[in-house]
Amino acid sequence: MLRKLGLAVLGIALAVAGPAAAYDGIVEKKTFSMPSYTTRGGKTIKDVKVGWESYGKLNDARDNVILVTHFFSGNSHAAGKYAAGDAAPGYWDAIIGAGKPIDTDRFFVISSDTLVNLSPRHPQTVTTGPATIDPDTGKPYGMRFPVVTIRDFVEVQKALLESLGIRKLHAVVGASMGALQAFEWAAAHPAMVERIVPVIGGAEADAFLIGWLDVWASPIRLDPNWKGGDYYGGPEPVDGLAHALKIVTLHARAAGWADRAFGRKWADPARDPAAAMENRFAIEDTLDKAALARAKTSDANHFLYLVKANQLFSAGHAASLAEGLKAVKAKTLLIPAASDLLLPPRMSAAAGAILKANGTPVETVTITGEGGHLDGVLAIAQAGPAIRAFLAR
Repeated sequence: MLRKLGLAVLGIALAVAGPAAAYDGIVEKKTFSMPSYTTRGGKTIKDVKVGWESYGKLNDARDNVILVTHFFSGNSHAAGKYAAGDAAPGYWDAIIGAGKPIDTDRFFVISSDTLVNLSPRHPQTVTTGPATIDPDTGKPYGMRFPVVTIRDFVEVQKALLESLGIRKLHAVVGASMGALQAFEWAAAHPAMVERIVPVIGGAEADAFLIGWLDVWASPIRLDPNWKGGDYYGGPEPVDGLAHALKIVTLHARAAGWADRAFGRKWADPARDPAAAMENRFAIEDTLDKAALARAKTSDANHFLYLVKANQLFSAGHAASLAEGLKAVKAKTLLIPAASDLLLPPRMSAAAGAILKANGTPVETVTITGEGGHLDGVLAIAQAGPAIRAFLAR
């Protein structure tokens, strides 16, 4: 994907240019391993691995920890650079670092790659999913990989934290799919989580979102190279995956962004779209190129598994959202984006109303602008003062 465009997939997509001053210090990507993990559905996955990184220092009490949970197309790289020559720092470098709202002089900030991460071929992503070799067969799992949920992402993160001796979280902060994980952390492990900051996210996938996620996934299933997920070792469904990512990218934006960035410009100034069917507008051409570039480091089956995990999400997994949120005791700062078409402000407002009715302290600050869902990444600095104050209370 083109870094300048940013590509959002349930929650958002990633990789955007950050501020000139990155998190101070080179970031080291590490790997956490588990001999096995049993999913919420009762299936065992052997030899589970996820990547993780951290910023700041863990105090002696091991209670100055902020967990950052990533979005659909993201990974653990929330701040800083792996090498001084990297083109851009992590996606939330604007708010993570010394003296920044998530202050690494005070907090130990940790982030990990999820199971079934979208980009298993990315050199700085470590994940276990459909593209992983099944130790029992010596072949990639494909669609034989167990269904996993947002709760499974949380439980693997919990195991990682416990391996570091961490039993308490000052906060869980995440955007989009990361917001879903923040809600799930608070519902599943209320005694461990003091605060949550769900950015551009809600506490469950409603019917409209479930339907949209199916629209995202459809091009992959229609690609003849998908072959029911059994494509490893042969031609891969790159076209279907690229079309899926194209849909996601546009869905994560808004009309104001599109008009400002492209208007009605032609892809080629010499080729009028009215003159021939193959002549295109600039926005069409840019979306196609960005999606195809991103597809080359992504995996189609991983995309489908992420879609399923997000469709299944309801905080606490109870009969109703109200019931699922009853266990949440964590102070909550909700950060919707005004122009978000993917996880609109009404979703965080619905969760907030339930939490307030339960007596849970809730605050809300809205990111303004016309950038759509991706404002939760690109414009997060707007919410910086509110995040700083919330973490300090």
